[in-house]
Amino acid sequence: MKLTQRRHTLNLRFADFVVLFLAITITVFCTVLIYARNGSSLHFVIQGKKGSWVYPINQTVQIDIAGPLGLTTVSLKDGKAQVLVSPCANQTCVTSGPVERRGQWVACLPNAVFVRVESSNEKQADKSELDAVVW
Repeated sequence: MKLTQRRHTLNLRFADFVVLFLAITITVFCTVLIYARNGSSLHFVIQGKKGSWVYPINQTVQIDIAGPLGLTTVSLKDGKAQVLVSPCANQTCVTSGPVERRGQWVACLPNAVFVRVESSNEKQADKSELDAVVW
């Protein structure tokens, strides 16, 4: 009887390792799929109350975006976007650091400013919503 219980425990442990391996494999695959650059050009999309702006990833510029609380300053430099100054109380957007890979974003929710990194093929269908495109 002890031999039967031991075999069952060994099989369960092997199954646990198989499930763990599959979970890790699926997670890595999804991460690569989401953040892979796949040859398309990346750009920053900045949205505020008064519009949306698109900048190429290699642009160096500092932008003041007006929101309900005041101005939020966003810096684009060396392929990274970062909120430098914001009038919000908790400053989460400032301390969150820069974004640089497709799918990453940073937002100042109290001031209604949203910055994200996209690839060029993600916005092809809906360019009509942009107020200004800067290249």
